[in-house]
Amino acid sequence: MKKFVDRHGRRLTQVVTAVLYNCNITGFAKGEIYQGKLKNACVPGLNCYSCPGAVGACPMGSLQSALVTSRYRFPYYILGMLLLMGVLLGRFVCGFMCPVGLVQELLYKIPGKKLKKSKVTRVLSCGKYVVLVALAVMFPIFLRKPGFCKYVCPAGTFEGGVLLGITNTSVRAMLGRIFTWKMVALVIIVVSAVSIYRSFCRFICPLGAFYSLFNRFSFVRMVVDESKCNHCGACQKFCRMDIKTVGDRECIQCRECKKVCSQNAIS
Repeated sequence: MKKFVDRHGRRLTQVVTAVLYNCNITGFAKGEIYQGKLKNACVPGLNCYSCPGAVGACPMGSLQSALVTSRYRFPYYILGMLLLMGVLLGRFVCGFMCPVGLVQELLYKIPGKKLKKSKVTRVLSCGKYVVLVALAVMFPIFLRKPGFCKYVCPAGTFEGGVLLGITNTSVRAMLGRIFTWKMVALVIIVVSAVSIYRSFCRFICPLGAFYSLFNRFSFVRMVVDESKCNHCGACQKFCRMDIKTVGDRECIQCRECKKVCSQNAIS
């Protein structure tokens, strides 16, 4: 049982989390968005509010919506929830509790040429912080529009556009040029994820950028025992994310590096 959990525990957690985020089964059948009391709370991972199965709100979508109206009321509640999840979990959310991350990992299993991480990908990994500041924060404050959700978010395009549009004719009628652009962006993200491990997470996702700020001191985090570590660098080389050290801002806390640590220094 322990071997099964060690080998499949993370994947099982990802699948269960995705199902729990989207367990409003009747919404898929009727093409309706659940708007009950649970929608007042954010789920930890990226999951569109407008998905017909969604039972909770998306933290990044909620933040942008709150910032759009921030001239009238400061978003203490939304920021409080995001800060709490950041302090408790950090990027553990990315590794274990994000449906978008799960989909990308499955896409990466498709056979084909894979692009290995390099100095270029490490530079590109800074892009998600630009997206966080520019589209997810500054855009809503100054232009009063949820920039990331409106122009980029792949979860919103697929869950709120494609899945909802299949069964809801009024939604299909509203889809226009912006949706066409978002479909192009979605295709680019999907294609890139086949050859680049978690391309969206590494280069674009503002939620991962936000959680990464807490990675060094979150309650759940990766720790290296310096008294055991021989600094061989095997963990950094094995990791497919753009980490410099285990547990830094790019680490999604997936625990895969523990498999290659000969000194058992990672916990």
